[in-house]
Amino acid sequence: MEKTLKILVVDDELDRMAVRCALTQTGIQMELSEVGDSSDAFSILSTTAYDCVFLGDRLLGQDRLNLIHQLRSSRIKVPLVVLIAQEDKLAVELLKAGATDYLSKSRISPENLAQVLRSVIRVYRAEMQADLAKDQLRESHQQLIHKNQELEKQRQQLQMQNFKLSEASVLKSHFLATMSHELRTPMNAIIGFSQILLRPKFGQLTHQQADMVERILNNGKHLLMLVNEILDFSKLEAGRLDLKAEIFDVSKVINLVVDEMRSLAEAKNLSLLVRTDLQNSLIFNDPVRVKQILINLLSNAIKFTESGEISVEVKELSANRVTIIIRDTGIGIAPKDFKHIFEAFWQVDQTLTRKYPGTGLGLAIVNLLVRMMDGKIFLESKVGVGSMFKIELPRQITLSALGNDDLPLQLDRDRFFFSVKNPHHSSSQAR
Repeated sequence: MEKTLKILVVDDELDRMAVRCALTQTGIQMELSEVGDSSDAFSILSTTAYDCVFLGDRLLGQDRLNLIHQLRSSRIKVPLVVLIAQEDKLAVELLKAGATDYLSKSRISPENLAQVLRSVIRVYRAEMQADLAKDQLRESHQQLIHKNQELEKQRQQLQMQNFKLSEASVLKSHFLATMSHELRTPMNAIIGFSQILLRPKFGQLTHQQADMVERILNNGKHLLMLVNEILDFSKLEAGRLDLKAEIFDVSKVINLVVDEMRSLAEAKNLSLLVRTDLQNSLIFNDPVRVKQILINLLSNAIKFTESGEISVEVKELSANRVTIIIRDTGIGIAPKDFKHIFEAFWQVDQTLTRKYPGTGLGLAIVNLLVRMMDGKIFLESKVGVGSMFKIELPRQITLSALGNDDLPLQLDRDRFFFSVKNPHHSSSQAR
């Protein structure tokens, strides 16, 4: 023990001298203080810190007990060594009350006092460290409780926000579906009347009038396409769009779409190629939605390609899956935009003066439809080189992807399975 210890001896004068003499011979650096009764001891211990207190047996037993109780109830922590005439029940009581150790007066010697002093101080320091650790644990526990309460508040707030967002999303989808439906009726009327005006039997229009009506017709069709996109997306997002599956020739659907889109490609001097590698081109799916997927992907490819070519390739992956690959030599997509490309209303150029128009729903609809068909979609692209969209679809979609209206098609599916097993069976027989 390097530091000078402060020791208090509480006893009558005669016994204090004996204890003092033994303590001074221990070789331990100490500063001794002495008092003669328990009240003086309590007063001095209330204001001054000591490293150890020796309580002599000249104090009445009850006085020592009272002093120990007073010190402990006042949360005055100090090692207490009681000196006893003999080991009896009183020693046990004193230890239970809070004394640290005891020593028989017959064993008072410099060696024993030094040993007891070192022992009680070591125990006391260990207790202080344990108390400090408990206080720290208690404080940490309180902090954790506080943090948990804060997290619970945040969780409840997030839950409320999620509920509000979900409610807003439902309202948005309902609004889009309602408005899209309401807009389609007048747009169909505009398109219909424009087509009637362009027929010669309803009167010959001047060149200028015909040009104006054609503009009305083309813009009406374009607007109707945008409205249909919004309506389809809102239905897909709300889970209200059902697939109407039937057996059809996927090669014919691809060729039909390519023929429809060829004029757009030729207007930009783009080559539009088709490659088919299928032993059996019959699949069980929704031909209207497969066509919609192809139109959206080809429209994007033509829109974002200024020169070069666009190709459509269809081939078998296995006996029960086919893949459709659309490549272009367009502007390409940066890797940082890959994670956003299938998000609704997202476009590479988000400015109001963007070069390429559109709702930003085409790829979002494609992604949702492909997933609905239990298929997969993959993207490869390089800025300035071009993009490749690959779609993998099962040859027959499961009934879980269909609405109740399609359940009677089970017979057609059985005939479809027969045609798959017999690829040389004619398509007309298969239907």
